Amino acid sequence: MIPKLPSATVAIMYRFQERIYNFGAGPAMLPNEVMEIAAAEFLNYKGSGMSLMEVSHREPLFEDVLQEAESLLRKLLNIGEGYSVAFFSGGATLHFSALPLNLLKEGESFDVAHTGIWTKKAWEEGLKFNGVNVIYDATPNNFTETPVLTEADLSGKGKYLHITSNNTIYGSQYPKLPKIQSIPLVADMTSELLSRKIEVADFGVIFAGAQKNIGPSGLSVLIIRNDLIGISGRKIPVLLDYSVMIKNKSLYNTPATYSIYIAKLVFEWLDKLGGVSKMEAVNEEKAKLLYDFVDSSSLYVCPVQKKSRSKMNVVFLLKDKKLETKFLDEAEKNGLHGLGGHRLVGGFRASIYNSMPLSGVQKLVSFMKEFESKA
Repeated sequence: MIPKLPSATVAIMYRFQERIYNFGAGPAMLPNEVMEIAAAEFLNYKGSGMSLMEVSHREPLFEDVLQEAESLLRKLLNIGEGYSVAFFSGGATLHFSALPLNLLKEGESFDVAHTGIWTKKAWEEGLKFNGVNVIYDATPNNFTETPVLTEADLSGKGKYLHITSNNTIYGSQYPKLPKIQSIPLVADMTSELLSRKIEVADFGVIFAGAQKNIGPSGLSVLIIRNDLIGISGRKIPVLLDYSVMIKNKSLYNTPATYSIYIAKLVFEWLDKLGGVSKMEAVNEEKAKLLYDFVDSSSLYVCPVQKKSRSKMNVVFLLKDKKLETKFLDEAEKNGLHGLGGHRLVGGFRASIYNSMPLSGVQKLVSFMKEFESKA
């Protein structure tokens, strides 16, 4: 029989159990502080005698969580009143279908800058409903570079421009995000939202899956400029209809209640840390430490051009491929998990999202140095 433990005891057990450093690209690690709070509240949320995952989404107890989550996200990103926020069940891929249906009329098209797998998926999904204009294609450089996009690069036919600001698989990122005035800029920020300062006012739509910097998988966040809501006039499947979800304050159907609760805790953690500007400084330090070591090494190499290197997903290769299996095995033994590269590209990838502490990157670099010395 499993012993019944009070929530405080569970929290203590989690706190003192040794946790590894998870460099996986997602679902990614969450802050220890968040996990401790969630563990302590798991069986009895705020004296209700229930776990929050058992609470109806129509009850004030959860509605308060939802409102607090939106309020904190607005504060962290300085989201103005001219924008609406909604939480969707489903990851960022859901929006590859929803965006053309919500933003385009029949016969209209959108522009896309193709910088990796996720822009390709958005492009392919968009073709099911509308036309797509590929204004930039990074295929020839193996997705090792991001473009500097200006108004001159637009097709002149597209009603919005779709970009993926950080490319999880290939380890590239826009160092400076485009400023486009003539049409709305739509950004998939799944693997970097809340990691650096952005000007929300530069975008028509921002969307992100939660499983990198926000919370558990199965949840996505939408930030949309109000004048873009309901403009297509099309018949849209109800759970893809932005106007329906926003009108109902993310409560048209049962949302991912527990994932939203964890997201709220992550937002609180980030706010207490000092907000996005503080987090950006930490992320810069982590990325610099790792890239500087790789660049100075005789064993490791980063294939991504320096100006386009991601601060979230550091991709690197071993010059001696025969050592790859040994590297991963020894990394796991040292509590460094999830360093294998994406199955489509191989190599290695260290995802150093907000929740990865500096100490984790320091331990990784120390391990890599030792491994190189023995190679």
